[in-house]
Amino acid sequence: MTAASAWEQVLDYSNRANPYPFHAELRRTPVTKLPDGTYVVSTYAEIASLLHDPRVSSDISRNPAAAAAGATGDDLDGPGMSPTFLSMDPPDHDRFRRIAMRHFGPPTTPGRVAGMEVRMREIVAELIDGMADRNRIDVVDDLAYPLPVTVICELLGVPPGDERRFRVWVDVALQSTDPGLDPETQQKKRAEAGTELGAYMEELVEAHRKSPGNDLLSAMATDDGPEGRMPAEQLVSTGLLLLIAGHETTVNLISNGALTLLRHPHQLQMLRSDPDLAIPMVEELLRYEPPVHFVPFRTALDDIDIAGTTIPAGSSLTLLLAAGNRDPAHFTDPDLFIPERRNNQHLGFGGGIHLCFGAPLARLEAQIALTEFAGRIRNPRLVADPPPYRPSPFLRGPSHLPLDIDGVAGKEHGRPGPGPPPPTPAESHPSPAGTDAQTGPARGLPR
Repeated sequence: MTAASAWEQVLDYSNRANPYPFHAELRRTPVTKLPDGTYVVSTYAEIASLLHDPRVSSDISRNPAAAAAGATGDDLDGPGMSPTFLSMDPPDHDRFRRIAMRHFGPPTTPGRVAGMEVRMREIVAELIDGMADRNRIDVVDDLAYPLPVTVICELLGVPPGDERRFRVWVDVALQSTDPGLDPETQQKKRAEAGTELGAYMEELVEAHRKSPGNDLLSAMATDDGPEGRMPAEQLVSTGLLLLIAGHETTVNLISNGALTLLRHPHQLQMLRSDPDLAIPMVEELLRYEPPVHFVPFRTALDDIDIAGTTIPAGSSLTLLLAAGNRDPAHFTDPDLFIPERRNNQHLGFGGGIHLCFGAPLARLEAQIALTEFAGRIRNPRLVADPPPYRPSPFLRGPSHLPLDIDGVAGKEHGRPGPGPPPPTPAESHPSPAGTDAQTGPARGLPR
């Protein structure tokens, strides 16, 4: 198999459940030139180097492959919308990211995320309590989706109930990233969703500017800090970035985590017995089954010599993070799930100046959700392995994860004692999925 055909297999939906053999094939040649002139980089050292290389641009307007695909920004921008700092280079990137971070994390607002921990635990407890009288649950619909979307809505100051308004637009926007769609259809879906989302966020920003609260969106809309206030159009696109990226990737992290634990009953029991294991376990999950598999549409600003290949100036780059996370040159036994692994220098949150903005929030949400999942769900068993997956090859995770369960341990009774392991395969990779993505019932939020 050629490297180019291995990349085609990564994009093929039939391999969504297990793209890793094709990642291994790509790593044979660290830098692969595709027929369209794009370069795919698949080994850890080379990806890490390029993530920190100032000669690699994130400005999507410079990228020839993005133009050919009809992409205009963060895959969510509608006509006339400004790109976010995710699609910028310094110095603009640095300024807008600093303005947003002033109200999200250290040093100015160190308690914003940590202060949500109690509320996160309340949300998870309520969600799991809601499963008590059921014999079948869906981890995606019942836990992995409602937790992060509720948290990010409360952080931003999105009114209760509005999730049902923007959920449809977000789904359309993410569907537009399906490589199976022709560029014209992708662009149409992206523009359609972007227009609706932009109008919604513009309305929300204006409401918070007129009547600010204690939320993140109000803080940014009224900020007159040392670098000035973020322009209105930039605030709208940044608000959308935080809203969408603030929950969609965490949905995958939690659902991939639950699936991995069910395939590794011993590790599930370890987490049940020792909740403190959740901290290193989530880091291992970010390496082993990352929610974002690759970063597309980077551009070489100069000729770049790497791993024996010269990437010419102006070329488009795709960084295959998930392949780097299983590079045997950097990780021992990379295809094994080892929660207590000491080397956690994974690429699950990217790296360099574009290191994931919301990483502290995603970590905490996943730690709490998976700990309570292990501790309270009695004898969970996979209904289907592999489960159906979402269409996107880069934002990768199950679209649904149905489980049969024997009920839920009540909070007042503490954690359930050791029980029989779930009858699911352990220490093995799933076979390629042959099922189509399915659409289930509307995802609910805790009331």
